[in-house]
Amino acid sequence: MIHLKTEEQINGIRKSCHLTADMFNELIPQIKAGMSTWEIDQLFKNYIISHGGTPAWYHEDYPGAVCISVNDEVIHGLPSKKRFIKNGDLVSLDVGIDLDGYISDTTHSIEIGKVDPKVKKLHEVTIECLKAGIAACKVGNRISDIANAVYEIADSHGYGVVYDYCGHGVGLDVHEDPSVPNCPFRGSNPRIKAGMVLAIEPMINLGTADVDTLDDGWTVVTADGKCSCHEEHTVAVFADHTEVLTDLDYCGKSVLK
Repeated sequence: MIHLKTEEQINGIRKSCHLTADMFNELIPQIKAGMSTWEIDQLFKNYIISHGGTPAWYHEDYPGAVCISVNDEVIHGLPSKKRFIKNGDLVSLDVGIDLDGYISDTTHSIEIGKVDPKVKKLHEVTIECLKAGIAACKVGNRISDIANAVYEIADSHGYGVVYDYCGHGVGLDVHEDPSVPNCPFRGSNPRIKAGMVLAIEPMINLGTADVDTLDDGWTVVTADGKCSCHEEHTVAVFADHTEVLTDLDYCGKSVLK
């Protein structure tokens, strides 16, 4: 069931999303080669708690505040004191905050030092895919318009688009209806309506679209071991525009007409 949010609820979700954006702006510059993924997780957890929030992933029984996925890890990488990031890594940070019952969800991939040109291009295209998906998210369109916009760009570059995982509704819970795929699909294809709050999140692979899950039960990796990139924003749909609630530069610039 899709929950259309009221103005009051969107205001609460917006506050949570803006806190998430502020957090990324403050913490991304602190992430350096040589840090463990556990240290990164602690940075984010301490920020969230010190600002009155709770890591949203705790609702999902995830053992960390941040899903930290490196290189061939697509999503849900577990923080570890034994895993150290290094120059050339592509690190995706998937974070949500529960602030007074209102939930944000966003992911940014960051390049550590100088990455391989192929990885840099993958990152650039994934951001382009996210922007295209957001532009297609407007009243009157359908969820498939978002999916097709993402897929067409990624496919034109020969990349694999992950089909086992997708975006989703968000705001009052971590994962809500509807599902928001990144590739053509069959099944429920609701029309986009004012009041929807969606997490749009392309997961794009340098090689195959196929993925596997590691024995830890969480970490999803590319089946061919090639790099993956993940970018995500939470957006709110209004009758005449769509607002990117988790925009890192949200002050007057987060509205797509």
